[in-house]
Parts: sequence; structure tokens; C-alpha cells
Amino acid sequence: MSQTASPRIKRSLRPTTSAPPQAKRAVVSGTFGSALEWFDFAVYGAMSATVFPALFFNEMDPAMGILASFATFGVGFFARPLGGIVFGHLGDRIGRRKVLLSTFISMGVASLIIGLLPPYSAIGLAAPLLLVVMRFIQGFALGGEATGAQLMTMEHAPEDRRAFYGALMAMGSPVSQVAANLLLAVLSGVLSDAAFLSWGWRVPFLLSIALVAVGIYIRLKVEETPVYQEGMKELAQETTSPAVVIRTHWATMLRLILAFSPIVLTFYIVSVFGISYLTTHGFTRSQTFTIIMISNFLSVIAIWWGGRLADVYGRRKILMVGSIGTLVAAVMFFAVVDLGSFPLTLGMVAFALVTAQFGNAGQGALFAEAFPTHMRYTGSALALTGANLIFAAPAPFIASWLTGLSGGSTITITIFWVVTIAAAIVNMLLMGDGRTLEGGTHRFGRYLTAEETRAEDARAGGATARGTVPQAGATVPGASPTVPAGVTR
Repeated sequence: MSQTASPRIKRSLRPTTSAPPQAKRAVVSGTFGSALEWFDFAVYGAMSATVFPALFFNEMDPAMGILASFATFGVGFFARPLGGIVFGHLGDRIGRRKVLLSTFISMGVASLIIGLLPPYSAIGLAAPLLLVVMRFIQGFALGGEATGAQLMTMEHAPEDRRAFYGALMAMGSPVSQVAANLLLAVLSGVLSDAAFLSWGWRVPFLLSIALVAVGIYIRLKVEETPVYQEGMKELAQETTSPAVVIRTHWATMLRLILAFSPIVLTFYIVSVFGISYLTTHGFTRSQTFTIIMISNFLSVIAIWWGGRLADVYGRRKILMVGSIGTLVAAVMFFAVVDLGSFPLTLGMVAFALVTAQFGNAGQGALFAEAFPTHMRYTGSALALTGANLIFAAPAPFIASWLTGLSGGSTITITIFWVVTIAAAIVNMLLMGDGRTLEGGTHRFGRYLTAEETRAEDARAGGATARGTVPQAGATVPGASPTVPAGVTR
């Protein structure tokens, strides 16, 4: 006699459990910190394409000045892996909370100093040198902040919304792009070119000090994560040396780095090199800032839904869908921009950034779940900063260099863009999904059996939702019976 198949229940796209107070505080703290740090990065990226060549590299040929300015932009990314190693190691040893306070303060101080820097005409070579040093400090701090904020938030979050909470941290990037480009569009619209070059560009950097003060107050209200505390009790004797993390998880890091390449490559070609390209191909500075601002505003919505869907369908699938979108954008981007149409260019830039940020929503949880608790901060930070070092940092420079090398043609940069994304998609097809932060098994998909639904509700609404994790030796409902709760892989 055949057995009746278990009925399948449609899973809601919205979480059904309430988040504990600490989870909400972690979200506010992480989102605020992420927005501030990315605001400074966004402003620097815009200034490196428009203002810095004239102020700090004005003794060079204009084309070389832009390359030199983009090179200083890349310095921040080269500093990020070092920040990821240092802050990742400290975060795994002394906790996420203390490290995130130091990264926040460092970023704010560096941005304030950039806003006060005299130009090359006033202090000579010291101006670009100080700019590079401050940019290095920005990148060093962001190397620890970007991953730490995600981990702090996800380790506090109920299990059924970890990808969503991690995506909210990624939302800091487009939100900051909207704020930065809105401010720059207003300043460039109401100020003369001379006034903007003299002091207008400094305003966004100087605002950092007020934001830092508010951010520190919020961050002091967040406690250390229960997942970290419980995991480190069980693994107190484990080493978290970065060398050990690299030796034992190097293959995982390389797969994650390549998987994330379509997102960062697309984002920085469009939002950094794209500013320079648009302003030299028929668009005013104000129009360009407006295009980037509107596109990033729309991508905030994409991250929101990407995070929701990543908790239902899986982190890797959302990252792959976004990457396929960036592949389409890479093929069409320059051809559409070259038409000189404002609405068509706005649509193209918006499509590129929306698809990139939709895929970005799956990154935080995918990276965190690839590593055990005592290696999670270091491993995640190295993978994230590695992707930015290899693919994001050189993106504006390579794009500018390849177009110059080919006499203004964008065919070479388009080929590089497309090939990289295609390789990443193949890599993702060969990857698998990780396990939960406690070591349990994920159940992805819109439809679950009644038993799977009850197990999912128990995991999401039980101990984690109360702000604790199960004690070692207890069984996590719905998890593999061989994995004791509270003990990571």
C-alpha cells in the first residue's frame, strides 16, 4: 500500500516571530554604522572622479591625474584585507562589540581630516600623501566594520531572518550613495564651480564628526552576541590565528571571493568610473549625481527584498540571480550610455545597480555560514575584503586604463566585465549552501512539509528569538541529530 505524501505548506515571505530587543538594537547600530562608513566611501569615490584630480593631482596631465586619483581610491581597498585580518582576529578573540567601536571612531576621524586637507597648491606633495594615508585608514577601518556589523546583527537575529538582517547592513552602501549624491547634487547645483572646488566638496566629510557621535551612543547600547558567547565557551581552546583560518579554509575563501565578484565589479564600474564616463560623455555633473542617486535609491528596495527572499530560497540563489542581472548590464551598459539619453541612461544605471544590490543581499549570510564561530569574523572579513581588493579596488583604474588603451573604445572593459561575471556564475553553480550559525541544516524553498514547517518555527521562534542559544548537548529542532546545539562546526 503506497504511503500518502506529506502535504506541503507555502512558506511566508515575511518572518512570523518577533525579534528580541538586542536584535533590534543590533540592526539599528549596524545599519547606522554601515551607512556612515559607506557614506564616507561614496563621497570619496565621487570626489576621486571629479574634484581630487584638480585639487591634489593638478600638476599632472588630466588623464594621468584621473588615474592617480582612482589609484588613491584603490588604496582604501588594499588596506581592507589588513583591517580584516587585524580586526577579524580581535573580533574572534575579544568579541564583536569592542572591535566595532574602534572601527567606527577610526573611520570618522580619517574622514574629518580629509575634509580639512589643504590642496596641492598650498602644501605641495604633502597634500596627496596625507590623502593617501587617510584613505588607507578609511579602508583599514572598513575592513573590520563591514563584516563585524553583519556578524553582530546576524548573530543576534532570529534564525528565520538572518539573511535579511545581514542584507540591512549591505543597505548602508546604496543608502549612503543616495545621501552622498543628493548632497553633492545640491552643492554642485547651488554653488559655482569655484566655490564647490574651494570648500563645497569638504562639507560631506566634515559632517562625519556629528554622525560618529550619534553612532557611538547607539553602538554602546548593544550587547555581545549570544552565538559568539556560547560558541566560544565550547571552543575556548581553539586557535583563531589568521594563518590557521587561511590554511584550513583557503578554498572556501577563494570560492566566496569569486562568487561576490559580479556585485563589487559592477557596483564600482558603474558608480565610480561611471561618474567620470558620464561627465565626459554629454552629462553635467548635477545630472550624473542625480542618476547615481536615483539608481541607488531603487537598489535599497532591491536589497530589502533580496534579504527576504534569501531567507526563503537560500543565500546562494539570490546572489546568483543578481549576478545574472549584472551580466546583462555589463553587455548593455556603455552602448546605452553612449546614446546620450538621460532617461535611457538612468534606466541602465538603475538596472545595473538594482541587480547588483539584489544579489548583494545574500552575501552576508552566505559568508558567515561558511565558517565556524571561532573563525567566522576572520574568515568572512578576509573573503569580503579579498573580493574588494581583487575586483573592486582596481575596477575604476582598469576601466579608465583599458578605455584609454583602446583609444576611447569600451569594448575591452566590457569583455573583462562579462568574462569575470561568467566565471563567477559557473563557480556558484558548483558551490553548496552552508549550515546555520549553530551548525544545523537549512531548509530552503517556498514550500515545506508540515513537519519541516514546525521545525522551522521552533528554531526561529524558540531560544534564538529570546536572545539565547541552546546549551551544548541539546538538540536543535529540525537540525541534524549529529550536530549538538550551541556547538559550531
